[in-house]
Amino acid sequence: MPQVFDTPQARYTDAAIQTSLMVRTAFKLPLRQTEGLMASVLTLMNLTISAPDHTTVSRRAVTLPVMQPASVPPGPLHVLIDSTGLQVYGAGQWLEAKHGMKSCRTWRKLHLAVDAASGVVVAQTLTDQDMDDPSQVGPLLDRIDDPIGRVTADGAYDGAPTYQTIAAYGDGIEVVIPPRSTAVASGDPGVPTQRDRHLAMIAEQGRLSWQVATDYGQRSLVETTMGRYKALIGSRLRARGFAAQQTEAAIGVAVLNRMLVAGRPNSVRVQRVIA
Repeated sequence: MPQVFDTPQARYTDAAIQTSLMVRTAFKLPLRQTEGLMASVLTLMNLTISAPDHTTVSRRAVTLPVMQPASVPPGPLHVLIDSTGLQVYGAGQWLEAKHGMKSCRTWRKLHLAVDAASGVVVAQTLTDQDMDDPSQVGPLLDRIDDPIGRVTADGAYDGAPTYQTIAAYGDGIEVVIPPRSTAVASGDPGVPTQRDRHLAMIAEQGRLSWQVATDYGQRSLVETTMGRYKALIGSRLRARGFAAQQTEAAIGVAVLNRMLVAGRPNSVRVQRVIA
């Protein structure tokens, strides 16, 4: 009978698993290559600890806690909200790429809340493709600990329920959402609502003047963040299970925030000296 050695299994903290996943996402590596890269880095650092193996990283990714957002400047935040689609690369896409067979594509929707002042993603959620955008306003704002001063989103979020959801997080939050072309005033007696005031301004001055007056153009910053995510992280999800896909999206946001903080220059105004 062969000898069986009872070797204790290595235990890794959430920080170790998160580091492996962030390295994998940043360099777009498979899990096995990520394990080898982490082991090589630890060897160069003359550390005696071991790198998490690829099976452990894959298993722990399902239950890894949600990543905390990067720090943002103090003060009430101007939150920009939008969503984008991420393709799920599964068996159907493999058959399409390998044999040219047509398959039904599966998508997930990544919802982001971005701080307009710093460009940092302060909250994110991942849902299936059938989930509507306004339903994620509450879950996004739930994940923001800092006070909120303003929320800007596109016309897909227009509607009284969205205004009511945002008002639950503070009565003084300013909401900038363009009403749909078919929108009508609420007709409620008393002080006009924010949405009614937007409708009145658009009717009097036009939509372009309303965009200038409300600084609606800042919403393009969240679209820029979406483009950065797809360019640097990718436009598809590699994980198969939905829980692992949520972790993958959260890791992608954490990597994107880390790149933003590391790459942003620290600009300081200097006084010109005349000789």
